Amino acid sequence: MSGTVPCAELVRPSARWRDSYRALVAEFTAASEKLIPFTLSFAHDDFEAMLRRLEACAEGIEVEKGFVAHSTYWLVRDHAEVVGVSNIRHALTAGLRREGGNIGFGIRPSARRQGLGSMLLRQSLIRAAELGLTRVLVTCAKSNLASSGVIVSNGGILESEEYLPDRGEVVQRYWIENGSVRDGSLPV
Repeated sequence: MSGTVPCAELVRPSARWRDSYRALVAEFTAASEKLIPFTLSFAHDDFEAMLRRLEACAEGIEVEKGFVAHSTYWLVRDHAEVVGVSNIRHALTAGLRREGGNIGFGIRPSARRQGLGSMLLRQSLIRAAELGLTRVLVTCAKSNLASSGVIVSNGGILESEEYLPDRGEVVQRYWIENGSVRDGSLPV
């Protein structure tokens, strides 16, 4: 991680950053990485339609069967580049308790190891608190040491881990007490 704190803001998706968003998705694909959060897999050829779909999902409209309302945000660096994406699920289902949790997040491969993951989760926790989520579940693969480090640095307490045969890996479940995030501070 560099010695300077990056300047980035969590924003609602906008056509203003269309090209940068598409480049972020292309980076994940070129690196043969899973698109996390899952909204990165939404078709974006018709960008305006994708933006409308994201807005509808935040209202609980057009969500996949068995899923819940969810809000997507983009972490934009220097008002120009989408460097990360988070998705906040407004409630938990049995499936989300197993894997996925309340918040899924991902940083563009070329922007990693710069403190942006911690910033993305911290700002997502503030948005989650605005939605009334005072206790947040965040999950990650046990092998993803960067994500688990980001979660722990944002107050995550490991509750459990479980081998999921359908994923072929161990998933860790962390809880973050999110009540103190409302004023912009985080639990220590």
